[in-house]
Amino acid sequence: MNKPLFMHIVDRLSNEVLYFREKKDGLGRISLSPLQKCTAAIRVLAYGSAADAVDEYLRLGETTTRLCVENFVEGIIYLFGDEYLRRPTPADLQRLLDVGEYRGFPGMIGSIDCMHWEWKNCPTAWKGQYSRGSGKPTIVLEAVASYDLWIWHAFFGPPEFQQGEDNGSSHVDLTYSTDIPTNIVNQMGVRIRIRDRQMHQQLKDDLIQHI
Repeated sequence: MNKPLFMHIVDRLSNEVLYFREKKDGLGRISLSPLQKCTAAIRVLAYGSAADAVDEYLRLGETTTRLCVENFVEGIIYLFGDEYLRRPTPADLQRLLDVGEYRGFPGMIGSIDCMHWEWKNCPTAWKGQYSRGSGKPTIVLEAVASYDLWIWHAFFGPPEFQQGEDNGSSHVDLTYSTDIPTNIVNQMGVRIRIRDRQMHQQLKDDLIQHI
């Protein structure tokens, strides 16, 4: 992330989100600065580090870092969601299709890229389903970016492939619905059921009953 963009985010959050405003306590001591809070949140989100990993560098405790991440995410959605966290409109899609056709790729809205993230806490019963050649379970992170570096599609979850008809057209079909539920919701629902104590107790009772 370049410095002007980072400072723009810090400035908007410090002016429009109460949590990121600099305050004074009862003794007149100044609280954590917006720079500290935003840096901690971005480091945790970007590198996947533990909440207490920024303790020495930014002087933030684990609980404070978690609050920074939660308020940062909510603040970004609140301030920038309408412009940057939205579905592409028919006009956006038509513009991207026109650019792709001009460059020799009719019917393309952007370049797709995928990467596999190791799933450290994958349930044992699922490891075979989500393992590749490395033998370690992974989850796919898929993104489609256009020529101007806007990300128009993102998917995080198990790999899925849907077959459909492709006529090679560069015209937007306004009757097509993009309301396709992501599989990550179902996946997390199953994970919650697996970790549920009552579900485990019920399973044990059923096993004892049928032995």
